[in-house]
Amino acid sequence: MDTMTLWHLTGWEFAALALAALLVGFSKTAVSGANTVSLAVFAAVLPARASTGVLLPILIAGDILAVLTYRRHAHWPTLWRLFPAVGVGVVVGTLFLVWADDTVVRTSIGVILLFMAGVTVWRRRRADDAEQPDRITSRTGRVKARSYGVLGGFTTMVANAGGPVMSMYLLSAGFRKLGFLGTSAFFFLIVNVSKLPFSAGLGLIDDRSLLLDAALVVFVVPGAFLGRWAVNRINQRLFERLVIAATIVGGLQLLLA
Repeated sequence: MDTMTLWHLTGWEFAALALAALLVGFSKTAVSGANTVSLAVFAAVLPARASTGVLLPILIAGDILAVLTYRRHAHWPTLWRLFPAVGVGVVVGTLFLVWADDTVVRTSIGVILLFMAGVTVWRRRRADDAEQPDRITSRTGRVKARSYGVLGGFTTMVANAGGPVMSMYLLSAGFRKLGFLGTSAFFFLIVNVSKLPFSAGLGLIDDRSLLLDAALVVFVVPGAFLGRWAVNRINQRLFERLVIAATIVGGLQLLLA
């Protein structure tokens, strides 16, 4: 795999990855989708294509902690409705990674980050409009689930960036905070674990990447505890604005580098 090993990282590079891993834990238990900042950091420090494989086990560790925290609040009918479409998106994303080189993946991650920032802004404006959410059992709800499922599967496979897509879907379906966190926790744990054989088959996960993961995963735990503490205290609107700004900066950095 075209990646740096743990021993080739500078102190500042490792510190940046450790902070990004901490943010993964925080995002999984507080603000789903905030880890778009983490994937920008990983793609900036590591080769962009390889960074998706290094980040995946870190995300799974965060997913496990989120499931342990919010397991009682998952809505399984919504999950079963999403999974078939997500599977299609993951397959499409895998085929894209077979074709794409590091430059294309780096550019794609940058574009996806900017797109996710736009999605988040649009989601917040829709929430402010106080429109009635579509019921997930309606025809419109089913079409929405399939559309978001395919897009979420593609973005999570190519750039581990499915968080904002699923966040927008769950909020538009009328989920409250705990139901939102519990459903997204199980969703991403199942989807991310299912991506492991695809990533390994593409050469994105190997013994060197797992060694780096072993050094970084310990930082996910304090991030998860911080998120659990902050979830009822955080100013959501301010934090989302900061996440959007950081995501835009990260996306532009990848596109212009």
